[in-house]
Amino acid sequence: MPELQIMIFTVIGLALLFDFINGFHDTANAIATSVSTRALHPSHAIIMAAVLNFAGAMYSTGVAKTIGADIVKSAQHVDEHIIIAALIGAVLWNILTWWLALPSSSSHALVGGIIGAVLVSVGPDGLNFYGIGKIVLSLILSPLIAIVTGCCVMTLLFQVFGRFSPSAVNGKFKKMQVLSAAMMAFSHGSNDAQKSMGIITLALLAGGYIEVFEVPTFVKLLAATAMACGTAVGGWRIIKTIGGKIFKLEPISGFAADLNSSFVIFSATLLHLPVSTTHVVSGSIMGVGTAKRLSAVRWGVAQQMVAAWVMTIPSTAIIGALAYKVIRMFI
Repeated sequence: MPELQIMIFTVIGLALLFDFINGFHDTANAIATSVSTRALHPSHAIIMAAVLNFAGAMYSTGVAKTIGADIVKSAQHVDEHIIIAALIGAVLWNILTWWLALPSSSSHALVGGIIGAVLVSVGPDGLNFYGIGKIVLSLILSPLIAIVTGCCVMTLLFQVFGRFSPSAVNGKFKKMQVLSAAMMAFSHGSNDAQKSMGIITLALLAGGYIEVFEVPTFVKLLAATAMACGTAVGGWRIIKTIGGKIFKLEPISGFAADLNSSFVIFSATLLHLPVSTTHVVSGSIMGVGTAKRLSAVRWGVAQQMVAAWVMTIPSTAIIGALAYKVIRMFI
């Protein structure tokens, strides 16, 4: 029993570390556009994002249930070694991509880590391929939807405000960006923090600490706090990539990107589907830029980001599998 308790505490610690890293890794998603257009000072934006990430994380647990229950067929197919290996894969990948300033997906990293660890330990029989397909489909479709809807939102704003002077329009929308950034931060917390909640709850279920897959209140509080603290640390390296390298944002386009992203992400939360906030925000910015003109989007940078996204699940699956092998050598 003491060994099991140590393993459970290790899972919780790694899951909270994943949430903390997710916080500073994905801070850029919520505030990059408002900071790049100077609607908000970086320090003020980060504090606002931290508070609203916490509030969003406490909103629901639907996404947590999808992550914890839909990737593996049953809690009987996993143990703490598998979950620890999966988290190691996701955490290492997040640190690497943060250091390289690549806005890759924490969601993809976690899913890949779980798949790799389960494959090398239990085999394909332990995986719920229907559930994985649903998750991967939501991860793929969400940025594509964001591109289309982002283009539509920006086109509508152009039609409504096109007859006014750019300086007057941008002055108004710079103030409105505070609201759109707040919405984005809340929606980010409502989807991303639940992924570690799902992992911790799965470990508790597999260890026999709970009888049904229901996220305990203390798990919600721990995950929300870890993400808020990570957000407070900030992620300026990725803010520069998302906020300016894809498309030069103005207040009106920044508002459109944030508004569109928050709706796409929160809609996914209501449907209990995990999505990558990094992908959705980047897709929204591409869509907003496309509404202006195709050449306005720096497609070279976008291609580099897509390459990082495609590599994430296979890379973290390999890291998760190797981590499991190493763990079993010593434990």
